[in-house]
Amino acid sequence: MDTRQATGELGERAAETAYVRRGYRVAARNWRCRLGEIDLVLTRGDTLVVCEVKTRRGDRFGAGWQAVDGRKQAKLRALTEVYLAATGARASRVRFDVASVRITRAGAEARVEVYEDAF
Repeated sequence: MDTRQATGELGERAAETAYVRRGYRVAARNWRCRLGEIDLVLTRGDTLVVCEVKTRRGDRFGAGWQAVDGRKQAKLRALTEVYLAATGARASRVRFDVASVRITRAGAEARVEVYEDAF
């Protein structure tokens, strides 16, 4: 496993833990279809949350949330439509979040900032 992939997995686990601590249930992790992948799908009450996780080990490339541009947002919306159709999931509200995760060089600590309803 390369360093980028390991960093991404650490960030996804940290984001998942942050959501679970706040009362969310994980519906899917790394859900894939031919269009791409959704990092986390969570539910709480009648809200379905689609979360894009962006993890950084430093600030060289900016904060993780800055990488979720218009193209990525459109792709996540399309992926969510496919997810809903494929799984039959029902929700009265769908929300798109971005979890920006910063991991220490040693990987011992992660700071998670969740931007709810990011787009």
